[in-house]
Amino acid sequence: MYIRDRIFQKLEELNMTQKEFSEKTGIPQSTISDWRKKKTNPTAEKIMIICKVLDVTPQWLLSGIEAQGERGNPQKWFAIDAETSVGRLVTEFNRMDSGMQERLLGYAEALGVISKRE
Repeated sequence: MYIRDRIFQKLEELNMTQKEFSEKTGIPQSTISDWRKKKTNPTAEKIMIICKVLDVTPQWLLSGIEAQGERGNPQKWFAIDAETSVGRLVTEFNRMDSGMQERLLGYAEALGVISKRE
């Protein structure tokens, strides 16, 4: 199954029309139609907005695989919307110098929020 197939599958599940999807993503309807007619896939810069609108992970959209409970392999990376609280936290963390980052990680370790690094 291709990315375009998963998009159209999810649109059907959500009872969302291509027009509604176009309005929510800002992707022209003609482009969305081309995915189906010309059997093309969306460009890389559209992936995150598509995931947000369809409420799916990039992992699922790109591969069709979604980690289920404890059975999946732990993820080594995350795609985070910068406008969420986690996204804002990561943005601020990345603005800090390395000393402040280490200090914040130390606080999180002391609170038991994250485990100590080895």
